[in-house]
Amino acid sequence: MALHLYDSKSQDLREFTPIIPGQVGLYVCGPTVQSSPHIGHLRSALVYDQLRRWFEYSGYRVTLVRNVTDIDDKVLLNATEDEPWWALAYRMELEFTEGYRALGVLPPTYEPRATASIQQMQQIITSLIERGHAYPAADGSGDVYFDVRSWSRYGELTRQSIDAMEDATDADPRGKNDPRDFALWKGRKEGEPSSAVWDSPWGAGRPGWHIECSAMSSRYLGENFDIHGGGLDLRFPHHENELAQSSAAGHGFANYWVHNGLVNVGGQKMSKSLGNSLFAADLLAQARPLVLRYFLGQAHYRSTIDFHDGALAEAEAALDRIESFLERVDRRLADTRFAGTQTEELPAEFIAAMDDDLAIPQALAVLHDTIRGGNAAIDGDDLAAAAAAFGQVIAMTNVLGINPLSATWQQAGDQAAQAVLAPLVDRLLGHREQARTSRDFATADQIRDDLQAAGITIDDTPTGAHWSIDG
Repeated sequence: MALHLYDSKSQDLREFTPIIPGQVGLYVCGPTVQSSPHIGHLRSALVYDQLRRWFEYSGYRVTLVRNVTDIDDKVLLNATEDEPWWALAYRMELEFTEGYRALGVLPPTYEPRATASIQQMQQIITSLIERGHAYPAADGSGDVYFDVRSWSRYGELTRQSIDAMEDATDADPRGKNDPRDFALWKGRKEGEPSSAVWDSPWGAGRPGWHIECSAMSSRYLGENFDIHGGGLDLRFPHHENELAQSSAAGHGFANYWVHNGLVNVGGQKMSKSLGNSLFAADLLAQARPLVLRYFLGQAHYRSTIDFHDGALAEAEAALDRIESFLERVDRRLADTRFAGTQTEELPAEFIAAMDDDLAIPQALAVLHDTIRGGNAAIDGDDLAAAAAAFGQVIAMTNVLGINPLSATWQQAGDQAAQAVLAPLVDRLLGHREQARTSRDFATADQIRDDLQAAGITIDDTPTGAHWSIDG
């Protein structure tokens, strides 16, 4: 069975056929780095990491582009005198990167910032004006707008008629021909910093939000590419406007549109007004990153998931079953002819589930069924079956990015252990240094030996003693 994906534009399940055989071009709308990442940002990044991993397992070479919107109204609004917009944007970008890394999300092939593609944005805007689909505002503001009524297909992504749409709120409507027209270029406003302004044929200013992604996707993937992804909340107006302006400029744009569902908190939509935002740093302090990855990745990508009391405990329990099984098989097969014979192979049912619009709940059901079968094999002393189940579990968890034995999570475990041990070890090293200063070498040596017996290596250097957990 070939991979089928739900295309949000056609609103149908479609067999995936790449533009270039064996290759996939995937553009994902990344964060607007105005504030710290929350659980919804993590969920979205994880969804496209799962899709990318499945493409790569299936033999495709994936080019994944995830942009960073580093210039935007909200970025400018949140800047201060002590932290200009570009410094705020970079600090937030680092927070996002750390959140993705903690969850085991593979780095994108390219991660362009919007401010690095201003020239490409202006080229598209110029083309739209020449084609009669955009116009500079007549009020001398320097704004440029997309003329939605000039493009008969406007609304095709979300299947709306223009007259039923909400007005565009991304710019002052005074210079618009129609209140639904959206900004391609924003003339400089009084009070905006000079560092957030670029020269253009229409006057100094900066790009509108929507044109940024059209420029970056075409720059890194070409004018026609395979898949455009992002959160469901971006379908309108952001993705609708991207599609309209790119198509009107003559680009083929995306062949498939994939949208991931959102995250509720306690049954309610997450929002600042409700004060129920869950930030990445807080979540990562509550549970192991692997547990958080399991929780966020266990539902179907198009569904809405709900974070509730006990959600992480449930994910922890599911992971415990995986870890306990792998440890149990490893112990039982040690010193037998089956040790090291496990072949990593995906069950056919797992492959069918993943090819069916990335049906991860069904894929996880296959995983846990395999674990139950493997445990029964151990109970019945069928070591060959236990070894086969072990290999299948390793293969499935590798595809899903949740193999607890992988270097990603082993390293994360070492880092967590080091953070917990640091106060104790540092205090013991302080006592050891005091003993050495007092020439009480017996006590100093005893502390060193005790730490080494606990798996901690001490390295005495001219700048003091340094320690690490034995690998």
